[in-house]
Amino acid sequence: MKTSYNYESASVAIEMLKQAGYEVDYNIEFDELHTSANDYKIDHIYRYEGATDPGDESHVYGIQNVKTGSKGVFVAGDISVIEGKKRDIILELEVRARHEEQKGS
Repeated sequence: MKTSYNYESASVAIEMLKQAGYEVDYNIEFDELHTSANDYKIDHIYRYEGATDPGDESHVYGIQNVKTGSKGVFVAGDISVIEGKKRDIILELEVRARHEEQKGS
């Protein structure tokens, strides 16, 4: 998993991921992630904080289905305000990705 912090904006991160084949919008098609979260992994996390307002925070996740190879993007503001199950799944995927990253180091 690659985490990037300094980039122009969330929209730039989304465009970079789309160019890399991350086509599914998991903000809209979250049911697929919800029903089979174990089949997914986070490949990229882009974090953005506004220069003047710490509340202007966003996270852009590049997520891949390890069984089918399909790739997509999930975008969130402050992760703590995402509703229940979505938050739980994204946090679980992020923890799993960090664990895998540490094992590989």
